[in-house]
Amino acid sequence: MPHKKLLIASNNLHKIEELIKILQNTELNVIAPKDIGGIPEVEETGVTFEENASLKAVETAKFSNMYVFADDSGLEVEALNNRPGVYSARYAGPNATDSDRVNKLLGELSGVKNRKARFVCVIAISSPSGEVKTFKGEINGTIIDAPQGCNGFGYDPVFLPNGYDKTFAELDSNIKNKISHRANALNKAITELNKII
Repeated sequence: MPHKKLLIASNNLHKIEELIKILQNTELNVIAPKDIGGIPEVEETGVTFEENASLKAVETAKFSNMYVFADDSGLEVEALNNRPGVYSARYAGPNATDSDRVNKLLGELSGVKNRKARFVCVIAISSPSGEVKTFKGEINGTIIDAPQGCNGFGYDPVFLPNGYDKTFAELDSNIKNKISHRANALNKAITELNKII
């Protein structure tokens, strides 16, 4: 029975849902921000995934006085010098939708032969006193020419993971949650979480 409380420092409902699914068979009781009346929005001023994840984790842990889990993740495209990277969510402007971001990406890759890309996720875990550890996961793949599938979120409809013939948005969520960048980082983090919480 889950008994170790862990607050997710994210207001992204898709991300919260994915994390709860991945963590459902662990001893961790995952708490969403709405369960504690909300958390402050932390500005992502870092230039790396590690910096942004750590900022969110530490500030939220101090605010809530709980152990906190935060992640920063994004898509790195080789031909675009690893853009959009840490700016993946803000890539097409402040109020852009997922499809705006995907369309901008496909526009920039128009006529480009090298479609290699990878999703990167860095998870930061912070104690209430602000001690933080980070864990990195990634998955390699390619960007296809047009969106396919309606599961997932973000750039999932155009990301084809290596070794698969379906995009992240076409894969069954159970498969995606086993192979994704977030799952890879999380598997490393779970061992640590079980030690400290």
